[in-house]
Amino acid sequence: MGAEKIYNGSVDLGGVVGDGEGNPESYRLSTLSVDLSLPLPAMTPRIIELCKDLLNEWSELDNSRFSVETVSGGITNLLLKVTVKEESGSCVSVTVRLYGPNTDYVINRDRELQAIKYLSAAGFGAKLLGVFKNGMVQSFIHARTLEPSDMRKPKLAAEIAKQLNKFHKVYIPGSKEPQLWNEILKFYEKASALQFDDTGKQSIYDTISFKEIHNEVLEIKELTSLLNSPVVFAHNDLLSGNIMLNEEEERLYVIDFEYGSYSYRGFDIGNHFNEYAGYDCDYSCYPSKEEQYHFFRHYLKPEKPDEVSQKDLEALYVESNTFMLASHLYWALWALIQARMSPIDFDYLAYFFLRYNEYKKQKEKYCSLARSFLSRSGLGCEPA
Repeated sequence: MGAEKIYNGSVDLGGVVGDGEGNPESYRLSTLSVDLSLPLPAMTPRIIELCKDLLNEWSELDNSRFSVETVSGGITNLLLKVTVKEESGSCVSVTVRLYGPNTDYVINRDRELQAIKYLSAAGFGAKLLGVFKNGMVQSFIHARTLEPSDMRKPKLAAEIAKQLNKFHKVYIPGSKEPQLWNEILKFYEKASALQFDDTGKQSIYDTISFKEIHNEVLEIKELTSLLNSPVVFAHNDLLSGNIMLNEEEERLYVIDFEYGSYSYRGFDIGNHFNEYAGYDCDYSCYPSKEEQYHFFRHYLKPEKPDEVSQKDLEALYVESNTFMLASHLYWALWALIQARMSPIDFDYLAYFFLRYNEYKKQKEKYCSLARSFLSRSGLGCEPA
């Protein structure tokens, strides 16, 4: 999918990002920052100043031509839509993404910016227009964010699988060392050394056995290492909120690469399946084997899904569902850090228990499945 096509219907300032070969162009930088503690009306003049600083086409326009509104987004960022009535009379919009306070504690922003340039050039996400001290400006995508229930619809599931196949083929310069277990262990180190000002939260936190969690991490790390999951540049956060659909054009957009890194194919897919449960963590919505096989067929052979062998389906089923367990550990530990660091009104401690308890509920079934598969395949002798 070329960059010209992916941005059809979105603002196009400064031409297409990339040269058609996956090589990105530069973007503008600003030293300005925005105070997230301000209410939107007080923040608006600064947002306008920022857009004028980053986008030459708007630098001389009167502030009365700008409007700023909040866009629904994730639980770590504030997303704003800035619309401008240009001299020609046409209205153009961009998205301003403001990083949440303390999110650098769990997100590598340098890695995100490195990746977004190449992913944008390959036709993924919104066009990166500029970067400022605590956020970025991107083209506005005219599409709706998916709901968790959308992801299991056969037609959409097939398209998500095809897009993920393309995503995993994008080349991002830098180390190709998979980061999953490095990051889980970093999360563990941070999560196991927290102190809460709130005594209620501290008493809940004190009930957690970090020795147990560490042992679980090492066990799943060792088991997944036997599966020889391919290393790809993974999205790592493919929830419904990071997938958009323009229904008129029947075009799907994968967005937001904050957690992207070189990682394991099985983790990206297993993590996506966990997200069928939504923010409410209704794991009765976890996809059935039949639904997963439908996804795998379109992921493994997008052009000829019916030609995927039963052997390949079974292998990817085991791989994805074993890494699904790692996904629960990843986000459970992440949630503990957010419980201490994030000012956002979300019960991250409860989210930790939802994820960790689901991990414990599913562990025996899928670990047994993996060990049985490895035994039959002759792969379970020693870590890869």
